[in-house]
Amino acid sequence: MIEPGTAAPDFALPDQDGNIVKLRDLRGQTSVLVFYPMDWSPVCTDQLNVYQEVLGDLDAEGARLYGVSIDSAFSHKAFRQHLGITFPLLADFHPKGEVSRAYGVYIEERGHNHRALVMIGPDLVVRWAHQSPSPLEIPGANLIFDALASQNAAA
Repeated sequence: MIEPGTAAPDFALPDQDGNIVKLRDLRGQTSVLVFYPMDWSPVCTDQLNVYQEVLGDLDAEGARLYGVSIDSAFSHKAFRQHLGITFPLLADFHPKGEVSRAYGVYIEERGHNHRALVMIGPDLVVRWAHQSPSPLEIPGANLIFDALASQNAAA
């Protein structure tokens, strides 16, 4: 998994509407990439719902969330609408998992991502990263809030 202090690997991924989101678009903001295995699974549904519930609080703390999985933009659009998710879902679909591999969170033998959170600072440097010990364990929103507080205290 990518280490804090590392320059965030470049990417250009389509969101659920087909708009390309590039790493350079994140400059000047604190961003959290939420890597998750795949749309429609019960645990992924729970995970994204947890983050949606606290999205206003995360925004107030200055963090923008971006979900990332190996699903297509079409799947993301339907999944996002089904759940009522308002943060973007980025499709690491083709080549499958390329960005996830660059961040060190792709599970080759399973063909999907680990559950991982990567905080990228306004300067596009990784500030914090967390990977769940198991794909069944949801990283709680408290981890993001703690990382934000730590970053704010250091600044």
